[in-house]
Amino acid sequence: MPPEPVPAATTASAPARPLRRDAQRNRDSLLAAARAMFAEHGMKASLEQVAKRAGVAIGTLYKHFPARLDLVQEVFASKLAIWVAAAEQALNMEDAWEGLCLFLETMCELQARDRGFNDFVSIRLPENACLAGQQTRIHDLGVRIVERAKEQGSLRPDLAPEDLAFIIWSHSRIIEATDGIAPHAWRRHLHLMLDGFRADRAHPLPEPPLTAQQLYRAMLRLGGAD
Repeated sequence: MPPEPVPAATTASAPARPLRRDAQRNRDSLLAAARAMFAEHGMKASLEQVAKRAGVAIGTLYKHFPARLDLVQEVFASKLAIWVAAAEQALNMEDAWEGLCLFLETMCELQARDRGFNDFVSIRLPENACLAGQQTRIHDLGVRIVERAKEQGSLRPDLAPEDLAFIIWSHSRIIEATDGIAPHAWRRHLHLMLDGFRADRAHPLPEPPLTAQQLYRAMLRLGGAD
């Protein structure tokens, strides 16, 4: 099930000045509760239940995070930063194929056991969102990683950067199906797909890749906007 529509963030959720000790404690409790709730239930998790799990009133949650997206971005900022760092490392690796594998394995590892992050990486944030620039950075790095692997001859020449979205979307469903049963099954799926990406395995494909605009629209739709 796709996540609920994600409204534009109001303001950055980080406080402009140091909070009182009790307010900081409430904020930390809310973030911990949100991480757990989003991991279990995805981005559609009830904010009322987040507040209850944190032991505060719903009004306290909205005082710290006026919009759902403010909370979502704060929760996933660190994971997105890890993915950006892995993408930058991948781009600088001598073997471009190994770089592509690092980029995708890091993404899948971050998705594993976190339904919220599955939702988050499947969608496109509003342009005015705080982390929209990080999403764009990852996309641009991904394009360069793909093109570099094709230039070295290890990646099939007809693979488009937009095709990487298929890994994200299918990976989300695999994690959901195997959670608690075979939690590492996603690794088998990823490497089956990587084998299909190799230049020496390539056969003609029946459909062209998604255009950048089609991919953008699909990710907006998964985020609740059509």
